[in-house]
Amino acid sequence: MESVQEILEWYAEAGVDVLLQDTPINRFEEIPPPPKQKSTENSLAAKRLNDRAPVTPAKPLQTDAAVPDANAISDAQGIAASCSSLEALREALLGFEGCNLKRTAKNMVFADGNPEAEIMFVGEAPGRDEDIQGLPFVGRAGQLLDRMLAAIKLDRKTAYISNVIPWRPPGNRTPTPQETEICRPFIEKHIELVSPKLVVMLGGSSAKTLLRTNDGIMRLRGSWKNLQINGKDYRAMPTLHPAYLLRQPAQKRLAWQDLLQVVEALQEIG
Repeated sequence: MESVQEILEWYAEAGVDVLLQDTPINRFEEIPPPPKQKSTENSLAAKRLNDRAPVTPAKPLQTDAAVPDANAISDAQGIAASCSSLEALREALLGFEGCNLKRTAKNMVFADGNPEAEIMFVGEAPGRDEDIQGLPFVGRAGQLLDRMLAAIKLDRKTAYISNVIPWRPPGNRTPTPQETEICRPFIEKHIELVSPKLVVMLGGSSAKTLLRTNDGIMRLRGSWKNLQINGKDYRAMPTLHPAYLLRQPAQKRLAWQDLLQVVEALQEIG
């Protein structure tokens, strides 16, 4: 009885006040078709349609968003090659119109930290917080990166931080291969101008882009790689992205193993 009472109370709260109707409904009965309009009504409706002015087809929406293509990649390569300083590279990116990501981003995210540092960290692309502030790694993942740096006695005064992609992809989606190839010349020139002793690639996208490989981050991380840019070799360590570590905290031990190798390398340099 208690169960029945609970069901009835639930029905009452839902607004059900009638359980059975006086006349049963045959759910299998064929629904009669709607009545046909009178012929006079049809003729009048047709006449009203014919009297209307012809409709002009709508013009397609125009957009000035750049479509990633081989020409844009070639332009990026030429512009990046002409930059002889970080300030020139920043200005070149501000004026570059060959990447569609720039159209939807609030700010161009160039870099943060000390360009004279011996170590450079490279992520994939800005997120929401980075897009708003115009600085890399300032959101939750950036806060974790700051703690990772502090664990090896580094901070944004003794390290340099940037991304492969300087503009936030809409909705934080993964950049397309074309977008990545357009931005590749700029990050490679960025590394060349900073000329760090060590490069730490944060996440699989950054590592695969810079090392030009299809191997996943779990295969790449944990050992030093040779990063070659314009004939110069850089000692590079791929490791897990802080955003991934936020989703998979158990993997922090792997990132810590990578950071310990970074510490040893910095000690050798110092």
